[in-house]
Order: sequence, then C-alpha cells, then structure tokens
Amino acid sequence: MAQEFVNSKIQPGKVVVFIKPTCPYCKKTQELLGQLPFKQGVLEFVDITATSDTNEIQDYLLQLTGARTVRVFLGKDCIGGCSDLVNMQQNGELLKRLKEIGALQ
Repeated sequence: MAQEFVNSKIQPGKVVVFIKPTCPYCKKTQELLGQLPFKQGVLEFVDITATSDTNEIQDYLLQLTGARTVRVFLGKDCIGGCSDLVNMQQNGELLKRLKEIGALQ
C-alpha cells in the first residue's frame, strides 16, 4: 500500500515533497519552494501523517532514497532533503533542474 502510494505521487515533470507538517525542515522546504513560479499543479506537498500508513511510507522512502526524513523529488529523481534543496538553490542547480523538467512558468 505505502509503495503504491509513494510511486503514484512521483511522476516526470512534477515536484513532490513528502512532509510531516510539524517538522521544521519540512516547513523550510515548503517556504523555499513556495517562492518559485511553478506551473499550476506541478508542485505537491504530501503530508504523510494524513494517512494511517505513515511508518510504512517512511520505511519505503528509506528503502527508495536512503532516508526516512523529508524527501524532495524532481520528476523521478530524489534530490534529498531540506539541506540538499538549500544547497541546490544556492549554487543555481535548483532552477536549472526545475527548468529541465518543465516545472516553472
């Protein structure tokens, strides 16, 4: 169930972030991405605590990405978590990658 749920969210051309609303790193990730001019429907924040499968989702994210914490997917690629996102933004890689997948207006 958790595997199908996660896999259904990760799609080419989409930016998907798996979050917990109480996590400060998740909030920072949401703030950073919220400042960018995404096309309608391209950016999705998935609250993993809104389901009864939270632990199973985190276990699958660990299996898929190597970590259970906030995960950011640009298309089908996991770029890591909040600190990875901040680093990509600072070195200009984030905008480049978002343009490559056609996510920006």
